[in-house]
Amino acid sequence: MTIENGYHALPPGKLASVVTYMEMTERPDWIDGPFGDGWERMPLDDLSVYRAMFRRVGENWLWFSRLRMSEQELRARLGKPGYGVFLFEGGRGFVELDRPAADEVEISLFGLAPGETGRGLGRAMMANALREAWSGRTRRVWLHTCTLDDPRALGFYRKMGFRPYARGIEIADDPRLQKFLPMTAAPHVPLL
Repeated sequence: MTIENGYHALPPGKLASVVTYMEMTERPDWIDGPFGDGWERMPLDDLSVYRAMFRRVGENWLWFSRLRMSEQELRARLGKPGYGVFLFEGGRGFVELDRPAADEVEISLFGLAPGETGRGLGRAMMANALREAWSGRTRRVWLHTCTLDDPRALGFYRKMGFRPYARGIEIADDPRLQKFLPMTAAPHVPLL
């Protein structure tokens, strides 16, 4: 697919973000430091608890993917083999890890609750996530971030050892207009 250079108008109600795909292909030594034991697998028997955590962490960044899923779709996603949802320090953050193959792990979600950024928790949470991801025969760990995420996210992931390898554009319906998120969510993103 070819996209011409220049500006491209979007219809009202649509969002666009630039997505950066990042990976690491070697286990970093720094993750073996003392990062605490506040890491636990999240029980998923009550999806309303999961959705509340997802919304709490992601509302300001317009996270909507899990909110659009039916309960059946969400259970299938979170319950598939090799998938894990982890809470950090009782809900100060959470991570989703997806192991689609024995040697590859995607950090499909990584986020701290409001008020928890800039305090060193992200590094500790990432250390726990990477220790889990690099267990077994892992040869690659990857994730993506976008321009709707915290503006510090890309720099943070680089600092943790990820390197960019691809870029894309995501276009989606604005979740505020679809009532998945309140109209007041992400005030830094204009509502059109």
